[in-house]
Amino acid sequence: MMSFKGKKALVTGHTGFKGSWLSAWLSKLGARVTGVSDRVPTKPGHYELVKQCLFKDLRMNLSDGLGVMELLKAERPDFIFHLAAQPIVLQSYEDPLGTIQTNCMGTANVLEGLRKADFPCVVVLVTSDKSYDNLERREGYKEDDRLGGKDPYSGSKGATELIIRCYFESFFNSLDCRIKLGVGRAGNVIGGGDWAPSRIVPDCVRAWAEGSVPQIRSPFSTRPWQHVLEPLGGYLSLARKLSYSPATSGEAFNFGPFEKDDRTVSDLIWEMLKHWPGKDWEDVSSQETGPYEANLLKLDCEKAQKHLEWRSTLGFDETAEWTCQWYRTFYEEGSDRAFDLTSEQIEQYMILSEERCSMPSFSNG
Repeated sequence: MMSFKGKKALVTGHTGFKGSWLSAWLSKLGARVTGVSDRVPTKPGHYELVKQCLFKDLRMNLSDGLGVMELLKAERPDFIFHLAAQPIVLQSYEDPLGTIQTNCMGTANVLEGLRKADFPCVVVLVTSDKSYDNLERREGYKEDDRLGGKDPYSGSKGATELIIRCYFESFFNSLDCRIKLGVGRAGNVIGGGDWAPSRIVPDCVRAWAEGSVPQIRSPFSTRPWQHVLEPLGGYLSLARKLSYSPATSGEAFNFGPFEKDDRTVSDLIWEMLKHWPGKDWEDVSSQETGPYEANLLKLDCEKAQKHLEWRSTLGFDETAEWTCQWYRTFYEEGSDRAFDLTSEQIEQYMILSEERCSMPSFSNG
C-alpha cells in the first residue's frame, strides 16, 4: 500500500464541511494539500479552524474552464479529490440553474482539464447517494442501479454521473492511461463543524446553542446517517486502490453505514440529546408544505467492502456522540480546542478502523 506522505493533493470544495475535514486528514497523513473553492460558504465554518493545515489556499469558480486548466497545469497534483458542489436540496429549488451549472459544469471542467493534462493523476470524483433514481424501496441501492432524481439537486448529481461516464469511456478507459478516476457516492454525513442551512444537525445545534427549540419538518424520514470521517475514509481507500490497481478506474462505490444504522431524523435527534441534556425539539411536520424530499434512502455498500476493504467503523450512537462532543467543545471551550478535537477524532478514527474493520493503515506505506 502506498502512502500519501509527500504527495500533492488538490481538494476542490475545501472550504465546505467534508472538504475541510478531508484537507485536515490529508495534511495529517503528510500530504501537501492545495485547496480550491470559490468562497467560504458559512460563518462559522470548520474550514476557518483547519485552514492552517493547507499548503495553498486558492479561490476559483470551477465554471471557469480555462482557469481550471491553468490550475491543473500549475499544480500537477498526484491526487485530486473533487468535492466542490452546491450540496443543499432546498437551495436547488431556489436556484436550479445555478445548481446544475456548479455541479455538472464544474465537474466537466475538471475532467476536460485532466483530458489535456500531461501528468499522471489519481482522481476521486464525489457525487451523492441522491444520484440514484430513488423509488423509496426498502433494499439498498447498488452502484449499477438507475440514476436520476426528482429534485434539481438529485437531477444535477445524476447528470454529473453521466458526464463522468462519457469522459471515462471516451478518454480515460485504458489500463495505461495516466488518469485513474473513481466515483464516490456517500450517504448523509454528520459531524462537527457543519453550519450549512437546511440540514438537521446544524439546525439543531444552532438552536440549542442559542437556547431555542429547533423545528423539525420531516422527523420520520429515514437516512443512512454516518460520521463525516466514514466516507472520507472511503475516498482515501478508493484513491489508494486506484494508484496501484488500474482495473478499478471508472468504477463507482457507495459509502454508507450498516443497514441497522439507517435511522429516522427523530432517532438521530433523540440520540444527540443524550449528549446535550436539557434541550428539546418540535415536530412541525403537520405544518410542512415545502418542496419534495425523499422519505427513505438506503445504500448497499458491499462493493466497497469487497474491493476496497472499506466498511463503516462507528456505530450510530458513537456518530451522535462524536458529533455532539465536537459542537459542545466549540461552543463551550472555543475554536482552538475544537481544532485539537478535529485532529484527535481523525487519529482515533484511524485506530478504530484498523482495530474493528481490519482496514489497511492510512499512514503506512
